[in-house]
Amino acid sequence: MNPIDRYQELTETIKGHMERYYDQDAPTITDQEYDALMQELKAMEKEHPEFVTPDSPTQKVGGSAKREAGVLVRHNVPMLSLSDVFSREEVFAFVEDMREQLTDPEFVVEYKIDGLSMVLRYEDGVLKLAETRGDGINFGEDVTANAKVIRDVKKKLKQPFPYLELRGEVYMTNEDFTKVNERQEMAGKRMFANPRNCAAGTLRQLDTAVTKERGLSMFVFNIQQVRGGAFETHTQGYEYLKKQGVRVIEDYRVCHTAEEVWDAICIIGENRGNLPYDIDGAVVKLNRIADRERLGATSKVPKWAVAYKYPPEEKEAKILDIEVSVGRTGRITPTAVFEPVRLCGTSVSRATLHNQDFIDQLDVGIGDYVKVYKSGEIIPKIREVVKERRAAGVKRFQLPDTCPVCGTKTVREKDTADMKCPSPNCPSQVERRIINFVSRDAMDIKGFGTVYIEELVRRGFLKNIADIFTLREHREQLIEEGIIGKEKNTDKLLDAIEGAKQRDAYQLLTGFGIPNVGKAAAKAVMKQFGTIEKLAAADMEQLVEVPDIGEVSAGCIRSFFTDADNQHMIRRLMDAGVNMARIAQEGESERFSGMTFVITGTLPEMDRKQAAELIEKNGGKVSGSVSKKTTCLLAGENAGSKLKKAQDLGVRVISEEELRQMLKA
Repeated sequence: MNPIDRYQELTETIKGHMERYYDQDAPTITDQEYDALMQELKAMEKEHPEFVTPDSPTQKVGGSAKREAGVLVRHNVPMLSLSDVFSREEVFAFVEDMREQLTDPEFVVEYKIDGLSMVLRYEDGVLKLAETRGDGINFGEDVTANAKVIRDVKKKLKQPFPYLELRGEVYMTNEDFTKVNERQEMAGKRMFANPRNCAAGTLRQLDTAVTKERGLSMFVFNIQQVRGGAFETHTQGYEYLKKQGVRVIEDYRVCHTAEEVWDAICIIGENRGNLPYDIDGAVVKLNRIADRERLGATSKVPKWAVAYKYPPEEKEAKILDIEVSVGRTGRITPTAVFEPVRLCGTSVSRATLHNQDFIDQLDVGIGDYVKVYKSGEIIPKIREVVKERRAAGVKRFQLPDTCPVCGTKTVREKDTADMKCPSPNCPSQVERRIINFVSRDAMDIKGFGTVYIEELVRRGFLKNIADIFTLREHREQLIEEGIIGKEKNTDKLLDAIEGAKQRDAYQLLTGFGIPNVGKAAAKAVMKQFGTIEKLAAADMEQLVEVPDIGEVSAGCIRSFFTDADNQHMIRRLMDAGVNMARIAQEGESERFSGMTFVITGTLPEMDRKQAAELIEKNGGKVSGSVSKKTTCLLAGENAGSKLKKAQDLGVRVISEEELRQMLKA
């Protein structure tokens, strides 16, 4: 790939990750992976300065300012980011650079809290405004109402200045994060990936009662501006804030030499696993305010501070067991169970080992010590076996050659490393097929939990999907044996099952769990064929005519409907009165048939989900990324990198109002 193509690819990739991190609070790569991409981009721009544009990620501070939590407000002081360093040599170079420019500079080394920045503005000691970082330069979001319910935010100061502006980091302790996810799980809601995402989403949402319940915390790490007084040093400012009851960064250290700075960084690194909250580095900053003012800042970063980024966190743990489970399709998955370790703010004790080939590659067995890390700071994974700690007698694990649930001899899937149980009556497969069938994206039978399904399968009430709709015949026995609960609980579930008979046929098709046929594909297929009966009779040629259905998906559909057991199951569903036809939506049309839309930015009246549903209801398709195949980019405020890409490709850009006009045309 030539340099300009690689440069453009890098910038688009980084912009996408910036949007997911800053605007969506949903990063998909680790900080280290992101940093590596930025380092490569900076190196290319150094070698090819002609490539650099004002829109480059290296010229930006953060994300875009949004209106979800309140109105936009202009920053009094830019909320800049920090230059990152990754080695002892880079830290020493920064210190020496400061010593060359200044007389006996002092340094403060402190935790870099893994949260999101917020500024507090006080007038005569009274909190008047709280704002997020937003774009870092011009605008942030007003989050004053939410800030006032954060326990560490002081609404009034004891010794006020006419004006005082503080910058800090809003975060969530590991304990509070665990409590929030427990409540989310109990309520059947989506769980948060890590404390930072949870804190960011909480600060930006609209209900202050939710913010208060989740228990956000805050450390102040800088005095941005003061009128009616002054501080000579950063630490002097900290001492003033402590007297006001304001929480400042803990355990900061004042240093004078590069060795002292590096030692302080190492101490923080050694202690980070013992902290009750997550940090993502250490900050090295000048202590004297006059020195800071003398050096100033670039358009993006202050020249008087850097952030040291530690290598990815990983810990050693002993494997206590390797469990073997059977999935919905019969795939057999080994899972390592190890001593609990804390990584990226959560306790982990399990990681998949995928298949026998992966086990052989690791050379791992029960009793081994392994290095565990989190991929994308979310998914626990095993990096390697610590061979020097292997005890005598520990052997590489071998998957059984029979199904651990039903005892059927396993088979290896063609051209894959996966082992499968071929028995369609395997209880484990039945359980997972039914769990998929009743799930929210499929038949959405509320209250039909996994525990009930496992017990009903174990006792023989459920042998396949069709048996769900015959459970009412066993009502008295279910109540008597208390499988679902008492009479009220049992009837509630049976009524939910009865109501599910009227679901749209695309939900039924989704519930069948046909490989390569998810919710979106099921919608497209049912729109084309209308009924399950017509779909069952369709040949390959007809199936591949459906948008987004290729030969692989078409083959999976044909294989499902030509299977005798599945045909019998469908007849039973029809006899039970389950709807087999697509339900036309009110106001639907084919106005956008053959058109592909991408949605970006904040729309005036609709959120993105509503806009996507409107487009799909009128025959259009919604994609997540802009390409030459995109028909229109529906753009709101702060459209970001997708807007530029659409303009570069000549893709039509429309507003929400223009979308509505297209529907009327």
